[in-house]
Amino acid sequence: MASYPAYIALSESGELARRAGEAYRMMRRCALCPRSCGVNRLAGERGACRTGKVAGVASSNLHFGEEPPISGTRGSGTIFFTGCSLHCRFCQNWPISRLCHGQPAPPHILAGRMLNLQRRGAHNINLVTPSHVVPQFLAALTIAAREGLCIPIVYNSSGYDGLEALRLLDGVVDIYMPDIKYAARDAAALCSDAPDYWEHVRPAIREMYRQVGPLEMDEDGIGVRGLLIRHLVLPGLIDSPDEVFEFVATELSRDVPVNLMSQYFPADRAVGDPLLGRRITREEFAAAEAALRRWGLDRGWIQNMD
Repeated sequence: MASYPAYIALSESGELARRAGEAYRMMRRCALCPRSCGVNRLAGERGACRTGKVAGVASSNLHFGEEPPISGTRGSGTIFFTGCSLHCRFCQNWPISRLCHGQPAPPHILAGRMLNLQRRGAHNINLVTPSHVVPQFLAALTIAAREGLCIPIVYNSSGYDGLEALRLLDGVVDIYMPDIKYAARDAAALCSDAPDYWEHVRPAIREMYRQVGPLEMDEDGIGVRGLLIRHLVLPGLIDSPDEVFEFVATELSRDVPVNLMSQYFPADRAVGDPLLGRRITREEFAAAEAALRRWGLDRGWIQNMD
């Protein structure tokens, strides 16, 4: 295992800057995510993600509520990006993702935030909802690495990621932490206006796994490299947990940790919805947990219903 993140070598060789340039070129007719809006974000046009040329940041801080290998003892250095290309009706961060509450963060500002989090002792830089800002992140990392950033990068996404963008992150991202939200087309259409979610999330996560393998931890139990997956149980089990866990177990590995989450509550446009407008029941969560165990995925975490 390398003694420092692989992006250090990419920075020193100039490869990181080259990839940043390639990612920016993808924004001329944007195809960073599966929606492939085709808008010219370099000219300030905004597509499904509601973000133009400059990334927006809602907050950057130490976070202690992530999975234990991510938060550790000193916290995860989370950077919450504004905007999102997956329009979940129940988004718990909707003021950030849909209303884009935050501040513009050009690359030098974003690099400064990363370096500040490292100075404060963060175990990692945790990019929250980064799928639509891969170019801006790469440009900022080019600056931050040159100025001494040397902690792992965590890519914390909805799983609705473009393959071309992910390939630019090979050797850059140390830990992938995507959601797998749904396996059913109808559920993805209803909840996120993305009926093709299952068609895209599987190749995206296969690519993540190809790059980093299952989660690896150091002697203190802190994540240094690899993939872990989150799955949020939804009312009526419309998320199809059995199909999700079958995919992880049979097409990736039973060594990939899964965080089974019970924290769903109706937020944003889910409030008052006939299906999404309630919390999950204990019976629904028990059924999802049974599916997780049936597929032998016992390396992760199960949230307490309380």
